[in-house]
This record gives sequence, C-alpha cells and structure tokens, in this order.
Amino acid sequence: MATEQHSASNGSVKHRHRQEGPQRHIVVFVFSVVLTLIAFAAVAAGGVNATFAVVLLLVMAVLQVFLQMGFWMHLKDKGHLLPIIFMLGGFFIAGTCIVMALYWVWWD
Repeated sequence: MATEQHSASNGSVKHRHRQEGPQRHIVVFVFSVVLTLIAFAAVAAGGVNATFAVVLLLVMAVLQVFLQMGFWMHLKDKGHLLPIIFMLGGFFIAGTCIVMALYWVWWD
C-alpha cells in the first residue's frame, strides 16, 4: 500500500510505501485457529448431521487455503502472477486426474 505526499514547492508527488507489520499476520493466524477450532467442535460434537459437517469442513478448508496462500505465501503481493498461474495449472491437472479416476472407477 502506498501513501502519497504532495510537495508544495515543486508540485511533485512522493510515494512512500508502508511496511506490512505483523498485525495482519496475527489476525490471519487467529482466524485460522478459530476456523480449526470450529471444525474440530463440529466433528467432536457428534450431534451434527454428517452431510452438514462435511460441507462445513470443506468450506473452512477452502477458506484456510486462500488465507494461507494469500498471506503466508505472499501471493496477494505484486509480482507473484507466475506462481499463481502455475498453482492454478496444478489444481486444474489434479482436478482432472481426480475426475478421470472417479469416472474410470465408476465405469461399468
């Protein structure tokens, strides 16, 4: 994130970049821990419908993947387009392999 400062003498704009402190990382870490605790509680409670528990776990897993990739792997920053493209390609290939394996197993 950049802040702008206008100089009155020559009309130029100075860009000063703020350092990203540990505050965001702490918030993301706490959010990941909370998601993990909710998932654990949903399974440990025992009275939760199995289908609901599976859907809840999958949604929380996807949220945690995006948090981990965005903040801990710094994919939200500029200059990380190539790793993102390669990861998306890997997800596409893995998804294709899973679908084809399931299709092959269920073919009868």
